[in-house]
Amino acid sequence: MRSAAVIGTGLIGTSVALALSRRGVSVYLSDADAGTARTAAAMGAGRLGPPESPVDLAVFAVPPARISAEVARWQRAGLARAYTDVGSVKARPGRELSDLGGDPASYVGGHPLAGGERSGPLAARGDLFQGRYWVLTASDHTDQTVFNHALEMVSLCGAVPVVMDTAAHDSAVALTSHAPHLLAALMAGRLAEAEDGAVRISGQGLRDMTRIAGGDPGLWSEILDANAAAVADVLASVADDLERAVLALRTLADKDATAAERSRRELAELLRLGNTGRARIPQKEGRPPLELTAVPVEISDRPGALAHLLADAGASGVNIEDVRIEHVPDPPRGLVELMVERSAAGPLSTSLRNSGWPLRK
Repeated sequence: MRSAAVIGTGLIGTSVALALSRRGVSVYLSDADAGTARTAAAMGAGRLGPPESPVDLAVFAVPPARISAEVARWQRAGLARAYTDVGSVKARPGRELSDLGGDPASYVGGHPLAGGERSGPLAARGDLFQGRYWVLTASDHTDQTVFNHALEMVSLCGAVPVVMDTAAHDSAVALTSHAPHLLAALMAGRLAEAEDGAVRISGQGLRDMTRIAGGDPGLWSEILDANAAAVADVLASVADDLERAVLALRTLADKDATAAERSRRELAELLRLGNTGRARIPQKEGRPPLELTAVPVEISDRPGALAHLLADAGASGVNIEDVRIEHVPDPPRGLVELMVERSAAGPLSTSLRNSGWPLRK
C-alpha cells in the first residue's frame, strides 16, 4: 500500500492516519470540520485535500448514519481503488450502500476494537491499534483485491485481523458493547435526580459500572439506531432476569417466609451466573482468562505516590495485569489494588512490604 485517504479525522480516523503515515504510506485527510482536519495534519497524520489520482484505500471514520452515503459519494468521485470504514455496526452500511447506487465489490466493512475516553484528533495515537482486534466483514460481492488492501491496512496499524459475518459481528457487539453502554446509561440516569447525600457516598463499584455512560449521546444514539434489533434482543433477555430479581426481592421484602428460601436461591443463582459470565472475559485480548487476585496497598494523596508504588512493584519482577484505584476522603489517601496472577500475589506482597508499603488485609 502506497497511498490512502482518511475521511473523518477524529480519534479513530487520525489514529489510522498516524499509523499509516509512520509506515511510509502517503495519507490524504478530509473532514467536514476543516479545523479538525488541519489539526490532524499538523500532528503528522497526512496532508490536506483530495489526491490527484485514486489512492489504494479510503478509510471512512464518520458517524454510523453517514457511512454508506459517504462511501457511495466518494466511490462515484473515484477517490480510491478500495473502500472500508471503522464503524461499530456492519450490516446496515452494507445494505444501504447498494440502495444508494454504490459499488459493493470495492467495499469491505471494518471495525477496530480500540478507542478511548477522549475524542478528537488530539487524543489520537499511532499505536492505538497495536495488538488489538480489527474485524473485517467482507460480503459475497467484495473483490479479493479490495479485501487484501484492508488486510494490509490492519497489518500496518499493528492490529490483529478477525474475519466475521456482518450479522454475527452485530450480534456480538450488541452483547459486548452496545447493550452494556445503554444499561450503564440507564443506571447512571437514576443518579440524575438523586439526593446529594446518596450520590456523595458513591463507591468504586458504581464508578466502574457507569464509567462508559459518559459517552457522546448523539453518537451512541446513532449506534443504537443502526443495531437496534440485536440490542433489543440482548435487553429482552436482561429484562427477563431483572423480572426474576425484582420478584425475588419483593418476596423477601414482604417477609413471605414460605417463599423466602426459594427467593434467596433465585438471587444466588443470578449472582452465580454473573460470576460465570465475568470469568469468561479475557483480561488480555486473544488469551484465556487469568485467575487474578488483588494486592491492596494504601498510598498517600500526594504527587508521585502512585508512580513510586508502580516503580517498586516493577522492581519485584511481578507482572501487573491491572490497576484499580479508590480514593478515601478522610484523611485524603488512596487505596490501590494491584491485580496479579494468584501465584504472584505472595512474592509481590513480600517485596512491597520490604519496601515499606502498608498493605491492606
